[in-house]
Amino acid sequence: MYTTHLEIFAQIDGIGAASGLFLIGDLLYIIGDNSGYLNVYNIKTKALNKIQILFNDNHSLENIPKANKPDFEVLCSYKNILYILGSGSTSKRNLMIEYALETKSVVQKDLSKLYDRLKSISSIDDENFNIEGTIFNGAEWLLFNRGNGIATKNGIFRIGEKDLENADKIRFFPSSLPKINHVEASFTDAILYQNEIFFIATAEDTKSTYHDGEVLGSFIGSINLESLKINFTHKISDSHKFEGISFLNQTENKIEFLLCEDRDTEELNATVYKLTLNFKPIIEIQDRDYYLSPSNLFQ
Repeated sequence: MYTTHLEIFAQIDGIGAASGLFLIGDLLYIIGDNSGYLNVYNIKTKALNKIQILFNDNHSLENIPKANKPDFEVLCSYKNILYILGSGSTSKRNLMIEYALETKSVVQKDLSKLYDRLKSISSIDDENFNIEGTIFNGAEWLLFNRGNGIATKNGIFRIGEKDLENADKIRFFPSSLPKINHVEASFTDAILYQNEIFFIATAEDTKSTYHDGEVLGSFIGSINLESLKINFTHKISDSHKFEGISFLNQTENKIEFLLCEDRDTEELNATVYKLTLNFKPIIEIQDRDYYLSPSNLFQ
């Protein structure tokens, strides 16, 4: 019913451990999990600018040591606000940054209490809690737990209110993802497009949310927005560890996304990929092909 094609979209010097991205116009916003900067890359001029979002005089804001890094794994948006969330996988990774695109203001919030509530509601312990994707539509939040701990707790938290810091309308939906060899894939990011959730997931041979392991492959998939049930998964790589996804373009018979990759090195160089999801013709109607689209592909 569909095929995929993966190609390099941009190679950017000055960014390490890319873990989230968001495209608006010609500007591609990119975060790294070990950096105190929000990167802004112009896809036309290829110019790179950095916006400071952490303010700490005790260490460099690039390549922050693993024990101290904020582990920013989430970059999502609603209207003119970018939301950057730490993974919560350690007590030092509970920050949320709100960056206003118009005013350029930076607001820090502490999600420690929220993350404790999420762990309590889902019965996920500290060693298995790892938020790596978030969607906000102005009324509710979806937070995606990456099940790369020993308990493989993939799942989605649905939070039915705007204020994350004080939220209590919380439900947890466990998810089961495909395996490569003996390793179940785990969520690494998600976006909402035309009432359909598109997500990426990676199978990494580790039993820890803290320590990296051998990458066995990555998937793209879709989830029904209402039921939060998985519609499809499709393997897109045998070796890449994709950690960020953003919408790029759609035509009648294909949809394009941008992906970023965390290579788990200290090298300040990032590769952004373009993933094309092609919808094949399945029915002939009055001498022309009828193409599957995101709205009818999963019905």
